[in-house]
Amino acid sequence: MSVIQGTGLLGYRELVTTLGADPDPLLRHAGLRPEDVGNPEAFLPYLGHISAVETAAAVTATGDFGRQLALRQSIDILGPLGVAVRTAATVGEAFQIAETYLAAYAPALGVGVEPTHDADRTFFEFDILIDRLPPHQQSMELALGVVLRVFRRLWGAAYQPVTVHLPHAPLGHKHEYRDYFGCPARFGEPRAGFTLRTADLARPVSQDQIAHHALVDYLETVVAGRDRSLAARVRRLVRPLLATGVASLDLVADRFAMHPRTVQRRLAAEGTSFNDLVDEVRRELAERYIRDTDLTMTHLARLLGYSDQSVLTRACKRWYGRGPAAHREALQEQARVPS
Repeated sequence: MSVIQGTGLLGYRELVTTLGADPDPLLRHAGLRPEDVGNPEAFLPYLGHISAVETAAAVTATGDFGRQLALRQSIDILGPLGVAVRTAATVGEAFQIAETYLAAYAPALGVGVEPTHDADRTFFEFDILIDRLPPHQQSMELALGVVLRVFRRLWGAAYQPVTVHLPHAPLGHKHEYRDYFGCPARFGEPRAGFTLRTADLARPVSQDQIAHHALVDYLETVVAGRDRSLAARVRRLVRPLLATGVASLDLVADRFAMHPRTVQRRLAAEGTSFNDLVDEVRRELAERYIRDTDLTMTHLARLLGYSDQSVLTRACKRWYGRGPAAHREALQEQARVPS
């Protein structure tokens, strides 16, 4: 279910008005009811959420619209999930709560925390769990801005991540990102999120365990029955593995502590296969890289785990009916046509 709580656009109408535009026609154009914006009892289609944010940025010619909107939001937009996060015993536990129960706020979104090759560093990933997304650079920056606000609620207002990772090209001067996030920014990345200091995850947050456990029990009832399919988990794991060239069935099965045949059997029961999932992830990443970055095709092929550019070209012709360069030109031309 690709929705997000109405609080996900909290501050939207005020910001758009401040920037000199009327927010309500933009919301209606996106298929949203203005009265639902900011309403914790309402859920908005996430594609409508994206449309509202991207359109507002274009109409107001505001390159940092998503980042500005994030400054008008806080952990409170998450409702009961936000309270459960800030009453966890440690930051690491808070992240586990967010990963498990984010569906209570936005089933369309996912977060995860995993170690890196450096034991002193941990990666916090933010993901939009929707296939074939339209352009959403502003929406991604809004989300990462809100995540930063959550970090600073847990760690203190002066907290600075190690790096921020964005899957698109910069929407303004690169120094603006350094000033905003308080750390170096990396663009055209295979995953969105932050590199953090592993030691920081052990920092204490709260001792209010009675309230915390009550909220976790409530969130468990809210997310019961949500999609936790193996296919979705495999897709999330394959995405960062592609660039390493080791996105194999054996490695994925090992990560899930399953035999490869068990993984294949369970995926077949869900109507898919490992190879099909890898191809789908590659196609979605290729579309985003071609559309949202200026990466060379050689670099793009490497990020997708292909041996050389010719393999990427054949894949693009199969997916889009044209090579990657022609597809980028067509997407850029499409973006220049007024809607």
